[in-house]
Amino acid sequence: MQLLKLGRRFGALPLVICLGWMTAGVGTALAVVPAMAPAPEMAPAPQMPPASTSAPTAAPAAATATRSGETIYRSYCATCHEAGMPRAPVPYILRLQPPAALYRALTTGAMRAQGETLQDSERRAVAEYLSGRKLNEQSDLEPPLCGADIGFDAKAPPAFPGWGLTPENTRYVSTAAAGIGRANVGQLKLQWAVGFAGATRARSEPAIAGGALIVGSADGTIYALDLASGCKRWVFQVGSEVRTGVVVSPWVAGDATAQPLAYFGDVVGNLYAVNARTGALAWRDRADLHPSTTLTAAPVLHDGLLYQAVSSLEEGAADGTHECCTFRGSLIAYDARTGERRWQTFMTEPPTQRGKDTNGRPKWGPSGVALWNSPAIDTQRGLLYIATGDNYSDPVTAMSDAVVAMDLKTGKIRWVYQATANDGWNVSCIAPDRANCPESAGPDFDFGASPILMQATNGKQYVLAGQKSGTAYAIDPDTGQLVWKHKVGRGGIMAGIYFGMAAGDDRVYVPVNDAADGQTYDFPDSPGLYALDLHTGAFVWKQPYTDAACAGRGPACGPGINAAVTATDQLVFAGAGDGWLRAHDAATGALLWSFDTAGEFKTVGGGLARGGSMGGGAGPVLSNGYLIMPSGYGFAGRMPGNVMLVFKVQ
Repeated sequence: MQLLKLGRRFGALPLVICLGWMTAGVGTALAVVPAMAPAPEMAPAPQMPPASTSAPTAAPAAATATRSGETIYRSYCATCHEAGMPRAPVPYILRLQPPAALYRALTTGAMRAQGETLQDSERRAVAEYLSGRKLNEQSDLEPPLCGADIGFDAKAPPAFPGWGLTPENTRYVSTAAAGIGRANVGQLKLQWAVGFAGATRARSEPAIAGGALIVGSADGTIYALDLASGCKRWVFQVGSEVRTGVVVSPWVAGDATAQPLAYFGDVVGNLYAVNARTGALAWRDRADLHPSTTLTAAPVLHDGLLYQAVSSLEEGAADGTHECCTFRGSLIAYDARTGERRWQTFMTEPPTQRGKDTNGRPKWGPSGVALWNSPAIDTQRGLLYIATGDNYSDPVTAMSDAVVAMDLKTGKIRWVYQATANDGWNVSCIAPDRANCPESAGPDFDFGASPILMQATNGKQYVLAGQKSGTAYAIDPDTGQLVWKHKVGRGGIMAGIYFGMAAGDDRVYVPVNDAADGQTYDFPDSPGLYALDLHTGAFVWKQPYTDAACAGRGPACGPGINAAVTATDQLVFAGAGDGWLRAHDAATGALLWSFDTAGEFKTVGGGLARGGSMGGGAGPVLSNGYLIMPSGYGFAGRMPGNVMLVFKVQ
C-alpha cells in the first residue's frame, strides 16, 4: 500500500530510482575484503535486498552523448532526493560524501541497478557534481594486505570498552595502561601512517582489538589494520562516510572461539555490526527513516545492549525552500548480538503543522533535540546520561540543550537538567532568507561533547557536561540538580566546548574551540585547554592557545580545539585546529611534547597523505606505548587532511 501511494505521488520512473535507496540505503554494505583474498569480492551485503532490477527507460546505457552530472541528477535523482523520501538522503547529505563513495554507490552499491543505465563517464559526472570534487582515487594510499602469518590475536581483547575509554566517558587512561608518561613522552616517534583516498577529513576514532586498529574513513571504508605494521587484515565498505568511533565487543583473553563484533554508524543514519575477525556483516539497521538522519556518536556497548544516539542534519538545510522541521532526536537500545530493537526514546513529541512561514510553506514543530554524543553509563544507579542539542523550530521544548538521565533497561527518563532554555535555531537564522528561523533565533548552544560520570577521590560523584556556550557543568547524578557551572570559553555557533572533555584525579580537562562565527559576544575568545577543580569548578590551570602556531598556514588554520581530549594521571593529549598534537602536564598544564601533523606523510601504502586540523569526535588513543590520532578536518573552515598517525615510544 505504501508503495502504491508513493507511485501515485512521484510517478513510475522516479519510484524505481527511489526504491534503490529505500531498500538498501546509501550506506549499504558493498564488500568485505579478507586479508588473503586475491581480489575484492564486490557483492551486496547479506540481508540487503538488491535495488529494483527494472531500469528507467529514459537513461539508455548506449547514449551517444555524455550528459552533465547536473543534468542527470536533475532528471532522474532530484525527484526523490529533494522530496523527503524515506531513506533517500537529501542533497546536503549527499554533498558530504567523497566522490568515490557516490561513484561506488552507482557501480556496485545501493544504486547499482540505476547506475547500469548510465555510461561510466556519466556515473563519474554525477559523483563529481554532487560532491563538488573531482573523482581521483589515490591507489597508492591503499594499505598492503597482511601476510598469512598476521591475523586476529585472541590474546588481545579490546583495549577500551568504547569511545569514552571508560563506560563513564572519562577519556582517562592510567599511565600503566597508556605506556606513556612524563618520563618517556619525549620518546614518541611516528611508527607508521595510513592515508584515506579521496578524503578531506579523518574523524573516526579507532578501536584497538585483536592486535588491530579498526577505523572508519570518509569514503565509507572500514579498515582492520595490523597495529604493529599497518597492513590490512580486512576491509568492509559502505556507501557513505563513517565518522563515528568504532566499538568492539569484549572476549576472554585467549578464547580462540570468540566471535566479537565491531559496531559503527555512517553519516546517513545506518548502524552496523560486523565480525571483528573477518569483517563479515552481522546486522545492520537504519536508525531513523527521516531523510536527514545522521549518526555522529559512537555506539555504547553495555551488558548485552548497544545504545545509539540519533542525530540529524536538517538544522543545516532549513532555508526558505525547506518545510521546517520534522526530525526529532532519539536514543535507541539494541540487542547487541542480533540488532533487535529493545526500546527507542524520543526527545520531543511528534511534530505537527503549526501555520505557515513567510514564504507560505507549512511550518512544523516541535523538532530537533538531536543527540550528537555518546551516553555515559552509570551501573550503580542503572542509568545512562546523554546531552542534547537545540530545537530546530518552534515550539521550544524542555529537553533541548539539556543533560538527560535515562533508565538503562527501559529508556524511561528519570531527570532532565536544561542548561539553556528557549534555544530554537537553524541556519536560516544567519541566512538572507530567515523564513524558517524560530522566534528565539538561537543562540545555538547544543551539547556536542559527551557527558562524563566522574567519581572524586572522596567518593562523591558528578555528571559533567561541556556546552557550545563555553560553559562546563557539574550535576548531581541522584537529583539532576546543578552543583556548579563555570564559563570557560566565549562560546558560539562553532565555538565553546565542542567535543569531548576528559576527567581524572579530581580535575576536569576542558578543551575550548571559540572559532569566529560572525556573531558578537561579550566574552573574550579563549581557545585552548583548561583544567578545573572537580568539586568547585575553579581553575586549576590555563593553557590558552594563540594564533602564533598558524603563522603562514592560511585562514583555515585556527588555534581552538575541535577534537576530544584524552588524559592520564600524568598527561593530557589534545589535537587542535592549528594542526599541532600536544601533550601537557596533567598537574600544571606545562607543554611537554608536540608534533606538527599539518604536513605530508609517507603512508604504508607507499603514497603521500596529508594532515591538517584535528576535529570531530575522534581524540587521541593511548595504549601500551602507542599514541594514535587521525588528522584532517576539512569541515567548518578548518584545514583538510586524510591521514591517521600511529606513534610509539621508542
